[in-house]
Amino acid sequence: MGRVRRLLTRPIVMGIVGVLVVAVGLGIYWFQPWKLWVDETVKESVPVAPGAPGDGAARTLASGELISHEHTTHGTVRVLQLPDGTRTVRLENLDTSNGPELKVLLSDAPVKEGRAGWYVFDDGAHVSLGALKGNKGDQNYAVPADVDLGRYRSVSIWCDRFDVSFGAAALSRP
Repeated sequence: MGRVRRLLTRPIVMGIVGVLVVAVGLGIYWFQPWKLWVDETVKESVPVAPGAPGDGAARTLASGELISHEHTTHGTVRVLQLPDGTRTVRLENLDTSNGPELKVLLSDAPVKEGRAGWYVFDDGAHVSLGALKGNKGDQNYAVPADVDLGRYRSVSIWCDRFDVSFGAAALSRP
């Protein structure tokens, strides 16, 4: 026991232990591994325009199916326009992994299968619609009024921390 105590009190060993403690702390902060086991489910309704003529129902401007990139991802994306002119990107039946700094991006990048599609969505024109509200369920993201939807052809669940797409959908217009 005395030998271990002497070893642990040496400055070089104390320095190494200190560096290891800091490295583990930074790794935990950076990777946030607990999110691999924590699901956040969101169940938002399809938006409607209160007081709008008719039933206030939204019209679908574009839609697409999410494909997997860095993480297995499934669900549908719809771009909706309400009678009052406001637009929303809606994720339906979303199922992906949780992760640090996940965002919903509109992008001009094409959706590519496999690893070729992991890194492209922030290369050209893109607009962040905000932080992903949950990694499962149905959720709505407001599209700013000044965004020209004609410029954007895809939606990505984007991890800002690691600059990688968890999944993406090519938008098709009806």
